[in-house]
Order: sequence, then C-alpha cells, then structure tokens
Amino acid sequence: MGLWARHSKSTALCGCAKANSVLGGRSGERDGGEARCDGGGTLQRWDPSAALFPPRGQGQPQHPAVLPQQTGTWGCLGALLLAFPHSHSLAGILGRFATSLLWLKRYRRMSGGDMAKPLLGHRSTEGDPSVVPAAGRTIGVLGSGDFARSLAIRLVCSGFKVVVGSRNPKRKACLFPPAAEVTFQAEAVKKTDVIFVAVFREHYSTLCDLADVLAGKILVDVSNNTEINHHKESNAEYLASLFPACTVVKGFNVVSAWTLQSGARDGNKQVLICSNSQEAKRTVAEIAQVMGFTPVDMGCMSSAREIENIPLRLLPAWKIPIFLALGLFLCFFTYNLVRQVIHPYIREQKNKFYKIPVEVVNTTLPCVAYVMLSLVYLPGVLAACLQLYYGTKYRRFPDWLDQWLQHRKQIGLLSFFCAALHAVYSLCLPMRRSHRYQLIETAVKQAMEKKMTIWVEEEVWRMEIYISVGIIALGLLSLLAITSLPSIANSLNWREFSFIQSTLGFIALVISTLHTLTYGWSRAFDENQYKFYLPPTYTLTLLVPCTVILAKVAFSLPCIQHRLLRIRRGWEKGRYVKFVLPSATGEYSSGETSSNV
Repeated sequence: MGLWARHSKSTALCGCAKANSVLGGRSGERDGGEARCDGGGTLQRWDPSAALFPPRGQGQPQHPAVLPQQTGTWGCLGALLLAFPHSHSLAGILGRFATSLLWLKRYRRMSGGDMAKPLLGHRSTEGDPSVVPAAGRTIGVLGSGDFARSLAIRLVCSGFKVVVGSRNPKRKACLFPPAAEVTFQAEAVKKTDVIFVAVFREHYSTLCDLADVLAGKILVDVSNNTEINHHKESNAEYLASLFPACTVVKGFNVVSAWTLQSGARDGNKQVLICSNSQEAKRTVAEIAQVMGFTPVDMGCMSSAREIENIPLRLLPAWKIPIFLALGLFLCFFTYNLVRQVIHPYIREQKNKFYKIPVEVVNTTLPCVAYVMLSLVYLPGVLAACLQLYYGTKYRRFPDWLDQWLQHRKQIGLLSFFCAALHAVYSLCLPMRRSHRYQLIETAVKQAMEKKMTIWVEEEVWRMEIYISVGIIALGLLSLLAITSLPSIANSLNWREFSFIQSTLGFIALVISTLHTLTYGWSRAFDENQYKFYLPPTYTLTLLVPCTVILAKVAFSLPCIQHRLLRIRRGWEKGRYVKFVLPSATGEYSSGETSSNV
C-alpha cells in the first residue's frame, strides 16, 4: 500500500512529434485540446478552432481563437453567432445555435476549468524546504537503448535539458526528441553533474576512459541483472568500485521503459532509491518528483542488491497459495473422478467419461473455493489458541503459522477465483449436448410412463434455496476481493477494512456453509451415495469450515473473548510486579504487597 502523491498529468509526455514517430506514442488529448512539445521541450496548447475554422477568404467560416473573458457569457455567445455565415433557414439557425453552445462550453472549460492548467507542471515544493525545484537543470544520459530513449523523452517533457552521450551520435540522433542534444559520451559528461548510466553491467568497462571527467559527479545506475543474486555484488556497488571518485545512486530500475513513455500509474509510481550520500539521494529524489514519480528512500548502498532483485521476482507471495490450490484441486478432482466416472464404468459398465471436462471440474471447483476460504480464517483461530495457551501476545508464532498468516490475502483471492469459475461453469451446464439428450430422455420416459408431471416439491425448494444462497456468497466474496486492492484499501480506515475482511468474510464463510448444506441436503444419509464406500464430496469439505465456525463461536463467548482481548492489549499471565514495603514503618498494614500490571 503506497502513498500516491498527486502530480501533473503525464499522458502528454509523448506529445513530441519526433517521439511519436520513434516510439509510437500518442499526444495527450483532453476536451478537444492537444498538447504539443516544441523543440525546446516546452508544452504548448493547440487551439482546435484554428484547424476547424480557417481564416476568412478561404470559403470557410472563422471561429475566434481566443474569446475575451470580459465580454461575459452572453457576449461570448453573440460573438460566436456572428462568427458563422448567416442563414435564414430554421436548420441553419439551429445549427449555428448548437455549435455556438458547444464552443461556449469549451471556452468556459478553458478559462476556468482544468484546461487552464498545464498538462505537465512541476510538483509544488512550498511545504517542503528540503526539496528544491529541479526542473530546468541539465541531465545527462549515457546510452541509446530503449530505456535511454524513454528516459530522455520523459525528462524533456518534464522541463529538463537533456544531453545524451552515445558512441555513435550521428546514427542515434534520429531516435531522440529534437530537444535532446545527442553527442559523444565525453562531451555529454562535461555538460552536466547528474548522469543516468543506462548501459548494461557488461559495458561499464567502456566508461573507464571517462573516469577523470566523471570525478565528483552523480551517477544514477538504472541497470538490472538477468537472474536473482547473479553476482556477488550489486551492479551499483560494482559501478561505484570502478568510479570511486563519483557518487553512485541506485534508482529507476523498477520502472520500465514503457512506464517512462506512457506515464506513471498507480501501480508503478514508486521509484526506489539508495545511496551512501544523502545529498545525492535528495537530488535524484527531486528529479523523480518532477517526473511524476514518488521516490522511496531505501537506505544506503547495501540495499541495492535487494532493489535489483525486485524486478526479477515472479509473484513471490503467490507460490505457496498457488501450489496449495493446485494440490486441493488434484485431490478433489481425483476423488470426484472415482465417484462419478470410474464407479459407473466398473459397476454398471456405463461410459461417463464425457463428464470429465465440465461436470467433474465444476464439482471440484466449489470444493477448492470453499476449503480455501476456510483456510483464510483458520490461522487466526490457531493464533488465538496459542495466545490463550501461553497467556501472552509477545511469544512468537511458529514459522509455518507466520507464513500462513502472511499469505491469507492470496489464498482468499484464489478462493474467489475458483468460486467465479464455478459460477461460469454452472451457467454453461445447460449448453452441453449431453444435457439436451438427458432432457429428451426424461421427456420420453415421462411419456412412456404416462405421467402428467414429475414435479418434486422438496427438490424444487432445495435448488431454489442453495442457488440463492450461493449467489449471496459469491457477492460477498466479490466485495472481499475488491477491498483487497491497494487502491480501495487505501481509502478505508482500519475499522472499515477489518470489518469487511473479518466480519463480512466470516459471514461469507457461514453463507458458503449454508450453500453447501442445502446442496447436499440428505445425501449424506443415503447409502446409494457412497460409491466404493466413499462419502459424498461435500461432506469432506465441511470439516475445516465447520471447525473454524465452531471455534469462532467459542471465542465469542464473554469469558473467552474478554481474556483474549486483555492478552491482545498487553496483559500477560503470571507477570506480577511486587512492591516490598519497609518493615520499620507501620504504614500500609493491609498486607497487599503485589500488584498485577
């Protein structure tokens, strides 16, 4: 959950005409206006009226490019009506009036609304005296790859002067915006004090000839490795060893070239920065703020190794939950396969293998979703039991329980995923060809037996109830999944978040249990439902959820709830502070010599 600092709109950073031809970016458009970047990197507002309404004398009406604000609303409306050729027909009058209203609305937006604001402004630094506006300074970029080009475009559109150092500047100049100066590396280094090193680790040695020129400058290392912990030292530490006279800052490696080109988003707005120099970190943080990112100080240079490993990790918090879900799916799938397919084939010589793709999978998914949902709240029950047993909250949980508690969010989201798939599969059941054949067979049997109706009141009520309860359970799971998103969770206070995740989550578990019980109904007491002496699948899924529900009910009893609440507020069993009274005095003769704190 990060803190998203508000910054100027960055969607117009690709407004440079040259950048559009190279990287395929689109100019930022807003309410009919387009932001264009001139050769100096300054954003200019394009007036659409100039293109829609050419000057008089060319056979087209002219629209006033700039409307005087002192004329007022009706004055502007009159000016707009006069700008069009007069027509005495009703259609012409209505057309002029509608067009005038449209341009009047656009004028009011441009004069007093968001259109009056620049697309790429600078971050306000009035409240923070430690942050000085960095826009306008010269920034160097060593390298001409994709990341270097995107970085140069973003810096130019943020108001910086950019000098790009390349080994072949004539060949690479066409890839950068015109506002960026592309020259040789030695010339680029001399013109700036802050340099982004956008080259791979293997090419650091090619910069050794510039060691004397780079002395005393700030080098921002943006590189990443191809594997986690691929080298003994991080790339930033290796760069610092090659240039000991420079100040190396690790940063911008968690930001992709596409993010630099398209603009910062909520999910990738943070820039992790680390260095041994506080002044260098402050300088790079100022640049990141002006570019629209949120700098995060990660400490000294020893953190560079961890920062470089972050982009290489593939869902580290999801591995255990995914393996858990796959394991449960395989177990329940095998169990249902034996009951629904293997048993009829062996005992009755019926071929029901067609049920495997849809029906068996649809029977397995709710089992996995139900058990996974109960596993979200089971570790909390175990943690409460341990706290009651030891009488303190300061004793560490076992490692397996600690990991379990940390993966509850992922387990819950996988439970919602399986439940959503179960809903989709259930809706598709009537679409199968086998289902249509079964309907025809049922109708034929009813006609042969001369039955007017096969209505069973109990079965009708059972299905109506468990479908309705299942829809409610899926709705609650959807609410839990939505509130787990960082953007939604950040808008809730702790009480709201805990109420939704704990209280409503437990209610979702109870309703899911009711859905399972109404689905099973009395099948657990029917001996024909025990295939190979195996009980119905839903009876197995009830074990863990019912245990969690009973434990929650027990913890809600006043005697247990009060003690657990005291423990979680710091009370410890058997911890007393004894005050020994002086025996010489006769004061405090009550005999109380200890106090429970």
